[in-house]
Amino acid sequence: MKSRRRPYSEQRPIDTGGGVWSVPVPIPGSPLGYTLVYAIESPAGPVLVDTGWNHPEAWLALRDGLSSVGMDVRDVRGVVVTHFHPDHAGLAGQVQEESGAWIAMHEADIAMVKLLRGFGSEGHREFRADMLRRAGAAVVEVEEASAHQPKPPALPDRTLHDGDLIDLPGRRLRTVWTPGHTPGHICLHLEDAGRIFTGDHVLPAITPHIAVYPYDRADVDPLSDFLESLEKVAGLGDLEALPAHEWIFQDVAARATEIHAHHEEKLVRLAALLAEAGEPLTIWETAARMTWNRSWEELSAMLRGMAAGEAAAHLRTLEARGVIRRTPEVDPVRFALHS
Repeated sequence: MKSRRRPYSEQRPIDTGGGVWSVPVPIPGSPLGYTLVYAIESPAGPVLVDTGWNHPEAWLALRDGLSSVGMDVRDVRGVVVTHFHPDHAGLAGQVQEESGAWIAMHEADIAMVKLLRGFGSEGHREFRADMLRRAGAAVVEVEEASAHQPKPPALPDRTLHDGDLIDLPGRRLRTVWTPGHTPGHICLHLEDAGRIFTGDHVLPAITPHIAVYPYDRADVDPLSDFLESLEKVAGLGDLEALPAHEWIFQDVAARATEIHAHHEEKLVRLAALLAEAGEPLTIWETAARMTWNRSWEELSAMLRGMAAGEAAAHLRTLEARGVIRRTPEVDPVRFALHS
């Protein structure tokens, strides 16, 4: 059943049943509001699914939220991170410092963490600036969108692969690799309870950010990966979904199928947009003509950058399907329908 996204101020830790607790952790300054961190009981100490953003307010919410349901952060056995993004992995290092917990992540996202940690803040800023320029962004937009980058998360000490069981005594929590939102995004199937922790892969009312970084890469196709991952999760049946944002909901298979259809419709609209343009478009020009939840003029520099990433992912899938082509040896890269 559909619900509504309640503000963080209305959120409280809750017992979701079956030894699983939900603890809302705020994301300061984000319209998402909060991350739902899950604590799973075990005889050897709780295991957390995600941790939340690395911020003092978020840390207090996690620590005190666990305490309110009878858990001490110092007793945490391990942290399973669904993906490397800062609103999921940000506090994993601090939890480890307090408890000695292990941190587990899929190997593909561990590679991303190593890459980010190797960049340094200045290197990451230069990488983003060049990426935006090649997409066709104006100089001022490049400067604004490249200004702020979050600190990379702690490096995990346990590597997960598709199908691995999590070190959770007395329970069967299995890794389900679901690339798309990130290369190493995972869901976690609690097989002994008919439930699945979906991270950002399947959310009840919104869809996750699917993007290509750098925007003009031609050797990856994250949207196609995401669509295949949706089919994979749908194949698990009508499990109860425990997502990282919004609210717990029933029948993950139905929602996964709905999200799949949403992106297929978006691909059709994008192909029509390129046909109407009558000339090759840059990634930035394409994003500016697409439909978002606000007009392009109302989007901040950061949101325009994210929109361009999503446009790039959909363009890449159309290119992989042979619907469109990129203009060779042109900077910035441009796309047009096959003639």
